[in-house]
Amino acid sequence: MIEMTDILVVGAGMAGLTAAAYAAKAGRAVTVCERAAKVGGLVTDFSAQGFHFDAGLRAVENSGVVQPMLRDLGLHVEFLPNPVTIRVQDRQLRLDHDGLAEYGALLTGLFPHHASDVRAIVREIERVMAIMDVLYGIDNPLFLDIKNDPAYLIHTLLPWLLRYRRNMRKVKKLQQPIEAYLARFTNHQALIDTIAQHFFRNTPSFFALSYFGLYQDYQYPQGGTGALPLAMAESIRAKHGKVLCNTGIVKVDPVARIATTEAGVALHYQEMVWAGDLKALYRAVEEGSFRSQSWRAMAEKVAHARGGDSVLTVFLSLDLPPADVERAFGAHCFYTPSTEGLSSLGLDRWQQAADATDRRAAMTAWVIRYLKLTTYEISCPVLRDSTLAPQNQCGLIVSTLFSYDLTLAFKQCGESEALKSLCVETITDLLAAAMPTVRSKLLYASCATPLTLEKYTGNTDGAITGWAFTGDIPAEARFTKIAHSVRTPLPHVYQAGQWSFSPSGLPVSIITGKLAADTALKSLGKSHGR
Repeated sequence: MIEMTDILVVGAGMAGLTAAAYAAKAGRAVTVCERAAKVGGLVTDFSAQGFHFDAGLRAVENSGVVQPMLRDLGLHVEFLPNPVTIRVQDRQLRLDHDGLAEYGALLTGLFPHHASDVRAIVREIERVMAIMDVLYGIDNPLFLDIKNDPAYLIHTLLPWLLRYRRNMRKVKKLQQPIEAYLARFTNHQALIDTIAQHFFRNTPSFFALSYFGLYQDYQYPQGGTGALPLAMAESIRAKHGKVLCNTGIVKVDPVARIATTEAGVALHYQEMVWAGDLKALYRAVEEGSFRSQSWRAMAEKVAHARGGDSVLTVFLSLDLPPADVERAFGAHCFYTPSTEGLSSLGLDRWQQAADATDRRAAMTAWVIRYLKLTTYEISCPVLRDSTLAPQNQCGLIVSTLFSYDLTLAFKQCGESEALKSLCVETITDLLAAAMPTVRSKLLYASCATPLTLEKYTGNTDGAITGWAFTGDIPAEARFTKIAHSVRTPLPHVYQAGQWSFSPSGLPVSIITGKLAADTALKSLGKSHGR
């Protein structure tokens, strides 16, 4: 039995939902297939014992993309303020319009003998933020009805395009990894680490340093981050689109234009948008069903590429009033408990521990040391939305970048659960430095590793931003060429999301979802409806 659809979207993360929403808006029959039990991908949440937890994204950065997209689709999602705090040891500041100067003062207090280095770094951050502001400074024109607003076109968009072209030339000079880039301004490794540990390893400097501006752009959906994809899925269904969860695609015949689900259902599509893990697409296309030199070359490149950094997250339910967390961390905090820096540990030296005679003991010691030196993202949902925890209690989400390969090494030793217990215990002890009662007030704790992320999202290596910056990236990386990022070597198959463009995040996923939908609709011919 074969089901028919105009546009098949694989993956119900934000890229896939965006593509499907625009296909449905254009009046096309659209079907979304999602392997997980609910929509959202890395923008999802869950509840445990009355406490709400965001399982992926902790907040939403508008970046001139999210709000214009919602308005264009006619969707209303209520957003709440999401103040960001930076804490290093016992020093903290809340980022606001003067936050960068205060951040410089914080670093100077921590590294008084390197005050001139700090001043130089802060000036560079300001410069990069000004360059990147052209990307985020106006509503992205991709989501605007420019044809019916000539005043906007003349007075806003055209001047913006001139600045965009000029600044993108400057961005090309800012591709160096953040760790090496900061070394231009200081030779003090601990200072470099304290700044760079906020970001993924080898993150391009333009992307990393612009985040000090984006922190002020963070917002929080009322009801939790999962409210955003749920609203989009409801919109797709309201326009007679299908959103099918627990429905993974395991086979694609690009010549017959048929995709087969895990349950054996055949879906005949006119156009496909693949918004899931890209390795899964190349596995799904059976050998011999399609042959081309460009396909074989990309398949080889994708097969050898690695997923980007992953995270380890601890979820805590606390019998503590939210005000206690507000004083210690605020609603959304980036916390570095030590200024010693991860470079003193050596991020690749865990492999030496894995080769030791007592492998488990050596890796355990390495993890404890890592957890004491790393930087954490700490989120308290109830401090944004008072309905997200029982009265006078709070849930806490504590995450840090973590190696997929290290997690896999623990699994191979049969120690996956021991690793989770170790991380809960060590991280709880670290939080106690700021909140002494945290251990005695702990009601519930759980831990998600990179393997957990891989299991529930299907993302290679548990990646949360697509491809690793440390290898050859099989994706477009030039902002001026982002429209080409949705193309694949397969006829009538387009790609969208974190695997299609690098560096990626929520705004890029939404943009590529819209671009993929536009390309698919154009291939189908002029649609009825705007």
